Amino acid sequence: MKAILAEGISKKFRLSQTRGSIKDRLAGKGRGSHQDFWALQPIDVEVQQGETVGILGHNGSGKSTLLKCIAGILKPTTGSVQVRGRVASLLELGAGFHPDLTGRENVFINASFLGISKREIERRFDDIVGFAQLESFIDQQVKYYSSGMFVRLGFAVAINVDPDVLLIDEVLAVGDEAFQQKCINRIEEFQRDGRTILLVTHGAEHVRRICSRALVLDHGVMVANAAPGEAIRIFREHLHGTLTEDPAHAAVIPDSPVHLRDLHVRYPDPERTSISTGGSFELAAGYTCDEPVDDAVLAFEVRNFRGETMYSVTTDTLGTPLPTLDGSGVLRLQLTNVPLLDGTYPISLQLRHRHDGKMLALREGLDSFEVMSSSRIEGQVMLPTAITVEAAHEEVLG
Repeated sequence: MKAILAEGISKKFRLSQTRGSIKDRLAGKGRGSHQDFWALQPIDVEVQQGETVGILGHNGSGKSTLLKCIAGILKPTTGSVQVRGRVASLLELGAGFHPDLTGRENVFINASFLGISKREIERRFDDIVGFAQLESFIDQQVKYYSSGMFVRLGFAVAINVDPDVLLIDEVLAVGDEAFQQKCINRIEEFQRDGRTILLVTHGAEHVRRICSRALVLDHGVMVANAAPGEAIRIFREHLHGTLTEDPAHAAVIPDSPVHLRDLHVRYPDPERTSISTGGSFELAAGYTCDEPVDDAVLAFEVRNFRGETMYSVTTDTLGTPLPTLDGSGVLRLQLTNVPLLDGTYPISLQLRHRHDGKMLALREGLDSFEVMSSSRIEGQVMLPTAITVEAAHEEVLG
């Protein structure tokens, strides 16, 4: 059974390009012109009852516009939307909250907008406040709330009205880690209850963990409707394709006779910008020497997103010492069976003297490689794991 059916919906905004002074425009004398901007191209979306579907896209891709059209906040320029059952939406921080009213008053007003009777709100009030962790502030005016308090209260109201369909826009990116985990736990409860969830997020880890599939939008056009791993890969490739990179330069070491010019990450598939977990790739670093360099050691490090070193190795520890470096050439590093899970991994290259460890050349914070995982396993490293169940024996139990 379809919980959400959106057929051919699009959204056009008219952007004003009026010229002339402010005085002329106020008097209606300015030369007025408008430009049509299509935030959302005609798109079809079907979500079955009990599905959790993510929506991925760069800023301005149309994902929030799509969610607002489905929620009924925006009227589509074309197409139609049908949603079955009670809908709760959390699309903007503090949407519907009146700043001069207390948290308590706003809970009753917000819930009434969702069609909940006063008696029912009173019955659920303690659960709402407890989930939001605002017992000490519920009778304060919400204009004194922090953005985190806003979103906690809004989310608590939305999930405590027993919605059949829950629409969420970037809420999981707000608040501390403990509250984010609390929200995810509640969403997983909804999933077990067979509720339908449509989730806009930038967090690939959220899509992988809680979504059965994901849509990818790019400039208002749907470019993918796929399983989480494939959707994340397509999202990142489209995102990277829209970026312009400044020319990168390695750090210059004064009086050093050798320089690292550039570094290329070469994936097995030239059409891809990542490897899969367990895949292989090559790094090719160009160097130039002003004079021959003996006894150089190449050090290679892989970091995680927090900058912590996950792997560090040198040509000496590998037992493959470098020959004398002279003129210009390429240093190649082959990495095979990479056991990393989904993510972007910064890398560092260093050339040092073997005897005194003096730095000769350095590339730091300029390069990285991408890994895409098709599994739902969480963390950073893939560890081969097998679980078996055996009947209990007295000698095993002790």
